[in-house]
Amino acid sequence: MKIKKAILTGGGRATRLQPITSTINKHLLPLANKPMIFHAIEKAVEAGVEQIFINTNPGETELQKCVGDGGHWGINVQFFEQTGGPQGIAHVVNEAKDFIGDDPFMFYLSDNILFGSLKDMFQEFEEKEYDCMLALSKVPDPQRFGVPIFDNDILIDVVEKPENPTNDFAVTGVYLYGSKLFFDTFQKIEKSDRGEYEISSIHSHFLKSGRRVGYSEITGWWKDTGKTEDLILANQLLLDEKDEKEFSNYGSISPDAEIIGKVHIGLGSSLANDVKILGPVIIAENCFLENCTIGPHVTLGQGTEIKNARIKNSIILEHTTIECNIDISDSILGKHVKLINREGDRERGRRMILGDKTVVEL
Repeated sequence: MKIKKAILTGGGRATRLQPITSTINKHLLPLANKPMIFHAIEKAVEAGVEQIFINTNPGETELQKCVGDGGHWGINVQFFEQTGGPQGIAHVVNEAKDFIGDDPFMFYLSDNILFGSLKDMFQEFEEKEYDCMLALSKVPDPQRFGVPIFDNDILIDVVEKPENPTNDFAVTGVYLYGSKLFFDTFQKIEKSDRGEYEISSIHSHFLKSGRRVGYSEITGWWKDTGKTEDLILANQLLLDEKDEKEFSNYGSISPDAEIIGKVHIGLGSSLANDVKILGPVIIAENCFLENCTIGPHVTLGQGTEIKNARIKNSIILEHTTIECNIDISDSILGKHVKLINREGDRERGRRMILGDKTVVEL
């Protein structure tokens, strides 16, 4: 039976990404100038999904406005609020049981970014009639994830965040399930020592009760964007992989501006004197650049103004102003940030207004 439904995550507090996520839902953070959750939706649609159900934090409105009803992708999207507070991702899936019913489905952690299609995984799941199928990837730090346990290449268990992993595989955030087995099993598991219903407990129960659980190693690369450095690397990888045809110029460029490599310039943007762009770079709409060097691996949100700065390998959100002689690298700047020169006496020191958990390296 073909999978036509999917549950995507849109909630959580993403405390490891603060202060950026203090004012923006993590799943709306731009990667290659596209909201993170859009990448997950597109992977699901490419694999044949027609209905998507996205969980949200109570009171969330921005995610719904950004994603809409799914018409942009030719599918149907619905949202459901997470009730009872954070209780683990298995609990997120269980909250959607009325939407899923008895149909097979995919569960996708939307903060997972991967290169490559899910079509082959869907096809294998359907042809071999698995009860569940897991996507695996080799990682340098498997203790951060659910880890598969093998006996001569046969999957026999899954352990959540083990202190001493037996291999370097992680269970990624892509899971396929058949029938209503997940929801029946959820009633049989208990919260972990962390106080959460672990998705690994579901898979462990499947395996120990003789259910057919398959696995497939992710082709290409996969990134879990749980930390700021993961976001920056995912942005870099996505920019590298984008086809050259997706980089177009809709802006105004000064004759002495220099553009090298894959560069997209949005409508209404202007590159004035002494601008050098080293692709891959995406410049959104209505940006203004003067006397600066941008790239490689930089995305600028709409309405951004850059003067006298050098920026590489960074994500700059919309309506940010940088007007000072500064080198910026491996950074994320939120919306409406201002980096400007102090007028007059500079010996008085730098003036800063910084929120909780801000990081500044000078």
